[in-house]
Amino acid sequence: MNKYILNLSRYLIILLASFFVISCSNDSAEGPYIIKFPHVTAPATPKGQAAQRFKELAEERFPGRVIVEVYPSSQLMNDDDSLEALAFGEIQMIAVSLSKFDRLTNAFQVFDLPFLFPNLQTIEKFQASPAGQSLLDELTDRGFKGLNFWHNGMKIFTATRALNEPGDASGLNFRIMESDVLQAQVQAIGGNPQKMALGEVYQALQTGAIDAQENTWANIYSAKFFEVQEFIMETNHGYVGYLVAVNPSFWNQLPEDLRIGLEQVMDEVSEWGNMRSEIINQEGKENVLEENRNQIIYPSSSQLALWQETMQPVWEEFADQIGTERLEAAKNINN
Repeated sequence: MNKYILNLSRYLIILLASFFVISCSNDSAEGPYIIKFPHVTAPATPKGQAAQRFKELAEERFPGRVIVEVYPSSQLMNDDDSLEALAFGEIQMIAVSLSKFDRLTNAFQVFDLPFLFPNLQTIEKFQASPAGQSLLDELTDRGFKGLNFWHNGMKIFTATRALNEPGDASGLNFRIMESDVLQAQVQAIGGNPQKMALGEVYQALQTGAIDAQENTWANIYSAKFFEVQEFIMETNHGYVGYLVAVNPSFWNQLPEDLRIGLEQVMDEVSEWGNMRSEIINQEGKENVLEENRNQIIYPSSSQLALWQETMQPVWEEFADQIGTERLEAAKNINN
């Protein structure tokens, strides 16, 4: 059975789970209600810090009524497994990369389009808009109730050679997240996209199985990618963000005051974490610079324009799948 069939089987299981969601095992209205919250990044990353903050505030405000178990760095499961586990009610909360939902809906592909959003402030404006807020409910009937969006940061390239212009990427093997948009993006610059879990990337770079990858400064530092990549190009060409989602069956059967209170905590944590993400990425950049292992390339405006021009056809390729109204809302967010 090939990988495509295995993945298809997994996604069909997730879809079926929306109709057979396992109810929470907590029978007492007093709790404690246990929220298992696995994620794949290190504790010091933007997601890692936000997850820990949610745990602390939730347990502080509802002592004895809720327990949040945070499992960072893929300690419990990876992103793919957590999608299935949440839909089945085996865990209660996730914060999975928006790109990972590509197999369930085309709507989130808007966040993967290269050079669509120039910075995190623009992304926040879109996420707060009616078009962005509608995405929180996009997958509720499939077992994923969206609560909020969390930032990691803007993406940059690392590689075994300098990528001054798109042509420099020709023939390189790029690690990407599981996104058809990101696959098309790498193909547009002549690279070979390799879909791969975050936890596998360091070894793949170290052994030469892949030559390049895209990520945020925070992840490049925390995952030590800078140790196995000589060149870093600060292109800020894309975005890494997460959908914080809960199992709807679990969430809806919580006592009303607890559910509303936890949603308020989540809003506070999201605002705090999204501000922290910029600080953490800047710290990651400074730490990498201090290591003095890498050649850092800051593309000129004319070089960035060429990258944008080369990747522009990706927008056209996925416009219909994303939805022209949603794409126009994103493009016009600063107008």
